[in-house]
This record gives sequence, structure tokens and C-alpha cells, in this order.
Amino acid sequence: MSAPPPEPLAARPGSARWTGSPEAPPSVRIAALAPALQRTERRAVEAIARDRAHAVELTAQGLADWVGVGRTTVIRTAQTLGYEGYPQLRVALVQELARESAAAAPLTRNDPGGDQSALGTLRARIAHVGARLGDTVAALTPETLDAFLDALDTADRLLIVANGLSGPLGLALAMRLTAAGRSVEHFTDPFAQQIAARQLGPGSACLVFSGSGASRPTLDALAAAQDGGARVLAITSFARSAVVEQAEVALVVPPVSDGFSDELVHTSRAALMLFTEELVELFVERRGTRGQAARTAALSVLARAIEG
Repeated sequence: MSAPPPEPLAARPGSARWTGSPEAPPSVRIAALAPALQRTERRAVEAIARDRAHAVELTAQGLADWVGVGRTTVIRTAQTLGYEGYPQLRVALVQELARESAAAAPLTRNDPGGDQSALGTLRARIAHVGARLGDTVAALTPETLDAFLDALDTADRLLIVANGLSGPLGLALAMRLTAAGRSVEHFTDPFAQQIAARQLGPGSACLVFSGSGASRPTLDALAAAQDGGARVLAITSFARSAVVEQAEVALVVPPVSDGFSDELVHTSRAALMLFTEELVELFVERRGTRGQAARTAALSVLARAIEG
């Protein structure tokens, strides 16, 4: 079979390299960027994610032959992921696999036989997700997180918009922030979201929560907030999405599953929920005495409810 024709290395219009933390491992970068890559680049990263151990044994040309793309696609893909070239990506893959192997060793020793029951399978899956939870913050930078927290604290009004599978997480975030002393507006109806967003105005902020970053009702509310002059903040899972492109400050929380389709159905919301819980804790700490006073007031309400 003849090799695929060469492809130009020139940058594509609108293309972007990884802009998250330089410490982020390859799997995190792939998970965050894969949905928005060109078809051939996506084929390359999906093959790498599917069998990283095999990928590290291949040269750029070997990976190209394995996937069925041009060698320049492999090089370009490595650069899109934020590496100088494919050799640097291979080194990063080796380092990531070594870290995972070291972390998994205690689990293997504790369960050498591999429990095949339903409970054993459940434990293994939870352990797999748990081992990768640390990657949820790998795409963040201190500057982005500080800007996000400052915007939460200083906005005159704050509207939280979330739809679909992200809807319950948006509601939970609104309740947590309210308990932390941050006045929040939240609506479940998409039209009510758009109306409220359009009326925010300068000095206010609209926080959009979208795992996929492509929810049409959420994007409509985002546009309405921008039309009114409000700042747009975002929490999402994928770095190259419509939500990230349009938000002023976006926190990208990469998925912890192995594939895009699996991510949309299963584990992204679990990682996002944990992330938002800790984000609110940071917000309370950042507010100092104001945050602690609000938390004390919230706990007193809960205490009366329990007594009753």
C-alpha cells in the first residue's frame, strides 16, 4: 500500500496550539483538544490515546503508517498539543506512562487476582477515574484561575447558565456560591436564561457551565450576555470549543475518560462536580472574613432545620 501524500506544515487559519499548563500530560491535552481537531489530526491523537505504549515505540513515520495519515500530520499534531515535535511528545508519553505505572502498583499488589464480580468491576472503574482526577487541573494557569475568582467576587450581578447534562451542576454551583455569600441568579428555562443574560449589563458577569462547550441554549445565553455588555466566564471540558472562544475567562477541566463519546455520557460531570466544589472553597478562602461569615450564616440555617 502506498504512503499517503505529503501535507503542508503551514499553520492553518484559526489553528491554535495548547495554551494550558506546560506540565499537563499528553492524555490531558488530547482529551481537551481532540473534539476540535481536523479529521486527520483527530485520527492521530485517538490512536495515541488508544495505545500510548505502542505509540511511544514508533517514529513519526511509523505512527503515520499505523494511523494512515501523512508524516507531516503527525508532526503538526504534536505541535498542536504544545510540543516542539513528535520526539518531545514521545518523551512526554513515556513519562506519563511511568507515573501511571508507579501509581497503579499499590492497587495491583492489593488485588493481584483481579476481582471479576460486579463489585470488583465497579471498584476498578472508580479507581481508574480516581487515578486521573489530578489531571482535571492540568490545563489551568494561576493567572486564569485568579482572574476567574476575581470576576466572581467583584461582579455586581452574577448569572449562572447551564443546560443538558450540565444543568444539575450549574444548580449545585449556584447553591454553593449562595451559601458562600455570593448573590447568584439561576434559571432552568433557556428563554429565561437569555432574557436575564441580556439584562445583565456592564459590571455584571454571566458564568456559563458546559461540559461539551457546544450547547446551543448555553451559547445563545452567552451571546445575550455579551450583547448586554456583561463579562462572560466559562467552565468547560474542551479547550477548543465555541464556549472557550467566546468567553473572556474560561476554566478548562479536561475529561478523565478515554474517549470523547464516552466522556459526554459518563465521567465528565463527576470531575466537573468535584472541581466546582473545590473552586467554591477557594472562593470562600479568597473572601476571608466575608466568606467565613457567610458560611457561618448558612450553617446556622442548616442547624435550625435539623433541630426542627
